[in-house]
Amino acid sequence: MLAQMPRPHGFVPTMGALHAGHSSLVAAARAECKTVSASIFVNPLQFAPGEDLEKYPRDFEGDIAKLEELGLDLLFSPDTAEMYPPGFSTSVDVGEMGNTYEGAVRPTHFRGVATVVAKLLTIMQPDVLFLGQKDAQQTAVLRRLVRDLGFPVEVRIVPTVRDSEGLALSSRNAYLTPQEREAAPTLYAALTAMRLLLHQGMTKDAAVAQAKSILSPLAQLDYLDLVSAKTFEPLSALQVPAFLIGAARFGKTRLLDNLWITK
Repeated sequence: MLAQMPRPHGFVPTMGALHAGHSSLVAAARAECKTVSASIFVNPLQFAPGEDLEKYPRDFEGDIAKLEELGLDLLFSPDTAEMYPPGFSTSVDVGEMGNTYEGAVRPTHFRGVATVVAKLLTIMQPDVLFLGQKDAQQTAVLRRLVRDLGFPVEVRIVPTVRDSEGLALSSRNAYLTPQEREAAPTLYAALTAMRLLLHQGMTKDAAVAQAKSILSPLAQLDYLDLVSAKTFEPLSALQVPAFLIGAARFGKTRLLDNLWITK
């Protein structure tokens, strides 16, 4: 069936609980590709013990309706046994890039992401893989995966979709209390301020310190840094292309955000 589909074939991997950010990925694929497919699979390998695997938002019927409205051609929605049958033991280790920042906070996370995406690419055989910029380190990890393992697929990064206050759309935003939801956009505000300060010539350390002061008192910061867009290694000064990255907890909800700097 896949071999008979018109090419190019664009693929959007998701864990469901779809929002406008996912819709933008499907729309980008629809604009470029003759065939557009997506997957919905809440991947247990990328959740560590004690994380929110069981509580992760799920709305399969609502997701189907949204994808139908977007004109999706094919949906792959396997169960866990189909993806990881009894005796499954192989995983993909992406090296040092998967051990810093998110990889340091969640040590098994990127191994799980890389493993499931490698399987999905093998199954779906797309020409173009569409990913959201919001998960910046994940996009860098998956670019490395595609390059190192020689998958015959191009990677497209689609800009982050934000609400009117700048908060990056995420399925986990549903966990926020009203007070936390009001505080959450301060992560984006801190990144935006840091970008301006760096462009004005401030040192990274000073810019980070000022950016931290913008965060809500409810934010428990994991990291705020400037990194290379290609290697995800920390930069001591602004060199493009780069990412400003941040992660913070608002109550029990952990949110990620970033800004891509090209000039």
